[in-house]
Amino acid sequence: MTEKKSSKLNSTQSTNKSELRKAYFLNKYVLITPGRAKRPKDIREETITKKALNCPFCPENINKKNIVDIIKKDNKWQVISLKNIFPAVSLINKKAYGTQEVIIETRNHSKDLAELSHKQIENVLKMYMQRTKAISKIKNIDYILCFKNQGSKAGASIAHAHSQVFATNIIPPDISEELKLAQDYKTEHAKCPYCDILKQEQKTRRKIYEDNYVFAFSPYASEYHYEVWIMTKRHIDNVTKLNKQELKSFTKIYKHILQKLQSINLSFNAFLHQVISNRDQHFYIKIQPRDSVWAGIELGSSMIINSVPPEAAAEYYRE
Repeated sequence: MTEKKSSKLNSTQSTNKSELRKAYFLNKYVLITPGRAKRPKDIREETITKKALNCPFCPENINKKNIVDIIKKDNKWQVISLKNIFPAVSLINKKAYGTQEVIIETRNHSKDLAELSHKQIENVLKMYMQRTKAISKIKNIDYILCFKNQGSKAGASIAHAHSQVFATNIIPPDISEELKLAQDYKTEHAKCPYCDILKQEQKTRRKIYEDNYVFAFSPYASEYHYEVWIMTKRHIDNVTKLNKQELKSFTKIYKHILQKLQSINLSFNAFLHQVISNRDQHFYIKIQPRDSVWAGIELGSSMIINSVPPEAAAEYYRE
């Protein structure tokens, strides 16, 4: 949990020397390599966004039979959740049991989530809360993932602002390992590891934003350029436990982060984990931009290379 001496960290940042960093308590390693950002490239990659003329998520094209939840204003929907008509899992398939939904974040086809008002983004988070609460009541569902893919490099296939919910009876291996290691840490130290991470990062240059309710920072061993974690200061285990003040604080910093990513045209994935059977988690959202590509070293060794130090990322978000 303890990072290397700040003198060494400062020295690393003042040069182009690489530094191997281990994740806080997970068995993951990242090479922070500031110098690699300057290496020559003859292939240019761009985030591709093409707005379809006949968008299935625009109000006039929504099949009302597929609506499972709705948030309204002036008798018009503001955010809706739809059945995913191309699901990877279903409640009638014992071999791939689960459910999937698509959350349409706005009626406006031309606006990304970053361009919506605070109230509109708050409504999207409220829909995550509503769907998590409802889906958690389905028999045998144990894992609920609310996530957003924005931009072609993040896996988005439709440009109209939307996010998704994926729920299943199987806890993914990486999540299971994280829960086990978190429990091991708590057993050894009598503390939540994420509460300790929060306290530690409040004192570093990786801090981005803090108020009475939430804390945002770039993690010490960031796996992605400009990665951000947003955590509640209060120890709660899932999105449904957010109170009104926490919800507003989350909305404020989430919008700021999205606007900063939009200004440099980065695709991103944003997600949160919900393991129904584990009530001792610490709720947080990860935002992982996708301008870098995992290649031979990452895929062959499972060791990640990140050429944007989290200290530099945090400084960008603070500007």
